[in-house]
Amino acid sequence: MKLKHPSNSASQTLTSSDTHLLVRETLRISANLASAPPPAAVPERPLIRDSNFGGLVEDQFVDSSFRLICCEEIDGQRWKYFADNNSVKTNGSKKFKKNSIRAVSLHDPQAPFDGMMTFIRSYVVPEGFPDSVTPAYVPYMTWRALKHFFGGAMGVFTTQTLLSSVGVSRNQAAPGAVAINWILKDGAGRVGKMLFARQGKKFDYDLKQLRIAGDLLMELGAGVELATAAVPHLFLPLACAANVAKNVAAVTSTSTRTPIYKAFAKGENIGDVTAKGECVGNVADLLGTGLSIMIAKRNPSLVTTFALLSCGYVMSSYQEVKSVVLHTLNRARFTVAVESFLKSGRVPTLQEGNSMENIFSFPWSKHRPIVLGPRFKDAFQDPDSYLAVDPIFEREKYIVSYNPCKGNIYALFKNQAKSDDILKAAFHAHVLLHIIRTSNQNQSSSRREQEQDLSILVPTSSDLQALIVESYKMVSALYGPFKNKAKEQGWVMSESLLNPGRARLCQLDK
Repeated sequence: MKLKHPSNSASQTLTSSDTHLLVRETLRISANLASAPPPAAVPERPLIRDSNFGGLVEDQFVDSSFRLICCEEIDGQRWKYFADNNSVKTNGSKKFKKNSIRAVSLHDPQAPFDGMMTFIRSYVVPEGFPDSVTPAYVPYMTWRALKHFFGGAMGVFTTQTLLSSVGVSRNQAAPGAVAINWILKDGAGRVGKMLFARQGKKFDYDLKQLRIAGDLLMELGAGVELATAAVPHLFLPLACAANVAKNVAAVTSTSTRTPIYKAFAKGENIGDVTAKGECVGNVADLLGTGLSIMIAKRNPSLVTTFALLSCGYVMSSYQEVKSVVLHTLNRARFTVAVESFLKSGRVPTLQEGNSMENIFSFPWSKHRPIVLGPRFKDAFQDPDSYLAVDPIFEREKYIVSYNPCKGNIYALFKNQAKSDDILKAAFHAHVLLHIIRTSNQNQSSSRREQEQDLSILVPTSSDLQALIVESYKMVSALYGPFKNKAKEQGWVMSESLLNPGRARLCQLDK
């Protein structure tokens, strides 16, 4: 017997209605949630790396406690410079505390792998690569490296075979040991050559200075080689040191050879000039070798013979470098040209400027009164000194100042500075140096012997600002005539080889 439930159909109808209602409500709630604005995210305070503050600090903290005065960029990395807001009163006026500048880096430290790759790139590719070379540079250097790899590998076996052939020893151990010493000597020279090649563009900036330094180093290496005869048990370390010196000298000679030949070429004949120059050098080398063989048969004094030949080599090298006439302006030739112009109103000719150039002012010398493109923290230690001179150079793309603590004149460049701005800044720095020297000479004649040492010349802050204003007026009036007269004498003014630093002042990001 089946029981009937009259309410069964009604309950099924109610359940279906509730289901449709539930779906509609779910869709409405979902639509409301989707259209509602997202909850406000808690802003994260940016962290900045600062060695002075000790690690990472909050940007807001730095801005609240310190005043942003300058922004600097070097090699694609930016730095902010802050000054302590807690000023001190001096003669009724508020000034920043001395030595209160803080340098804040705006970049994260490089990963070890990235740092290693940057280090390797600085040795194996030119500056500005790949934009600084043609597309053929990469395949050429690839095949060149492969060729030298096989050549170096064959050199080990050929050297061992040659030493064994000339009768060094008939046992099996001695030829191998001598060959290893010989290869180590040559390997040390190649390492020295590779490391020194990193100097790169200094071979363009200070061509004559590096050329004479390389020749002196060549003679030093020859002297060390001769010393092995007196202490044969120290053959390996002395031979390695001598080979390093001679290979570094060879890099210098090779790197400066082409620009010198280019200066002699009057047209598209650089290849012919180079070939003839190398031929003359080889003929002279053969004649010198023949003469030394004839002298050696008479068993002369080794020290006396070396001293005479060395003096002749160095004297010839000096005259060779002095005879080169270059049309571009590097630091030494630019100094000669500007000082002559400020004293006499004329720019020296190409021959005069090159003959007056100091070829012993080596690029690694730190005793230079003028520094181009320094770091901001080197040029200014007092925030007030920067804020005082910054408005003077508002229309320029550089800033020139004098730091009494370090005794140098600094020319800082803004990131828009071009070649002409660098040339003008260097000219301005020499004008300021000339004014300071003249001012001190007028004050005391007893300082004439000390005028080369800028650490003696310490003007006060107010006097320094007045001197900078005076120099700015002189540069505005004299820079144009200086360029015109230099061009008339044949100097190339479109490009300069003044070798400025890489630091640049950039816009403040407030």
